[in-house]
Amino acid sequence: MTVGGGEQRTLQVPEGLSGERVDVGLARMFGISRSKAADLVAQELVTVDGRAAAKSDRLVPGAILDVTFPREPDPLEVRAEVVEGIRIIHDDDDIVVVDKPVGVAVHPSMGWTGPTVVGHLRGAGYQIATSGAPERRGIVQRLDVGTSGVMVIAKSEAAYSRLKNAFRRREVDKTYHALVQGHPDPLEGTIDAPIGRHQRSDWKFTVHEDGKHSVTHYSTLEAHRFASLLEVHLETGRTHQIRVHMAALKHPCVGDLTYGADPTLAQRVGLERQWLHAVRLGFEHPGTGDYVEYESSYPDDLAHALEVIRDAD
Repeated sequence: MTVGGGEQRTLQVPEGLSGERVDVGLARMFGISRSKAADLVAQELVTVDGRAAAKSDRLVPGAILDVTFPREPDPLEVRAEVVEGIRIIHDDDDIVVVDKPVGVAVHPSMGWTGPTVVGHLRGAGYQIATSGAPERRGIVQRLDVGTSGVMVIAKSEAAYSRLKNAFRRREVDKTYHALVQGHPDPLEGTIDAPIGRHQRSDWKFTVHEDGKHSVTHYSTLEAHRFASLLEVHLETGRTHQIRVHMAALKHPCVGDLTYGADPTLAQRVGLERQWLHAVRLGFEHPGTGDYVEYESSYPDDLAHALEVIRDAD
């Protein structure tokens, strides 16, 4: 039976558990860990013959044990909460453009329990498009948790459809700045290399002949002693695309330890994530048809790291 968002179970204590502690008996009867059983007791979700139980109480055969198991949170459920650091760059009837900080996911996903852009918009009272999977309604593009910068979310159904198609047809101008180790040769070029999941690490990606078609264009803005600041334009939009392609060139993003960056350099510049920022996003506005462009300046951690690199010259 479901009660108050949880499931209630009622059992009669069998002879075999006579004299056992309540938490031990719970663990054995319901196949849960002893620590989980003790936690249920501590939350006063366990009663014996109608009386709240203590974990050290002893079970008596024939006693009626009532346990309420609280509903486990759905990892894909959107949790509405205003997230400090998210800045609204533009808002109208069709779209909302946000400046996403590091440490915030775009939408809920398996294994992620932190803040999300979708949750922030819901918590702040924004109405976004209902198209798309429940946990990512209105989402037409994504940025990694460890990547900051500008992104657009659809508010109207028409905007969702038009922006989705624009991204699919590669009609959206996506510009990133990346601080990478060393000096790419040539200083300006195109990386055309398929990307697929890493064979040994599910959370990583790699250049792989069986991967998806992936194209990255880059040009050097600044060349310094230890690193180069690049402007990057994405022709495709694969997960971790810039990080994977730059690592494949042996020039990983500074601070990107997942893809082979030097931890000593990361520590020296004070970075705890990859130096990668979505600086500019341009597209045809889905409502007006006009070309619009939105920008995001470097956050403090990236600005500081770049200054350290410049000063090292």
